[in-house]
Amino acid sequence: MRKFLWIIMLAMSLGVSAQNLTYWPDPSWKAPESAAAQVNPFANRPELAAGGRKLFLRNCAECHGKDGTGKAKKHSANLLIPAIQLQSDGTLFWKLTNGNTGKGMPSFSKLPEPERWQLVMYLRELKPAPTAR
Repeated sequence: MRKFLWIIMLAMSLGVSAQNLTYWPDPSWKAPESAAAQVNPFANRPELAAGGRKLFLRNCAECHGKDGTGKAKKHSANLLIPAIQLQSDGTLFWKLTNGNTGKGMPSFSKLPEPERWQLVMYLRELKPAPTAR
């Protein structure tokens, strides 16, 4: 039994160590007010977030992980933290479009605008995993 508990603890610690729990956004990476005020044209079409998930897995998961918690080794953002989730849809869209190459975030302006809005919709669906009690 003790060996079993040790294995579980080791597996859990490895999973947590892969996440970027120490990420904090770059305070100088701010969208212009006009971009931050943009409204997602698909806001009333939640079914389109499924396409955003596919785009996320194809374009973003390599750095941000499949669950969006970021990868410490890549110094990527944990997309579930309030500092990210409280940003406006327009801000997230602007950041996807322009990137922050100095910090390792590429521009995704090559993706059509509707796909970038779908990514924003999917980012809104990311939530921390429930903790066991």
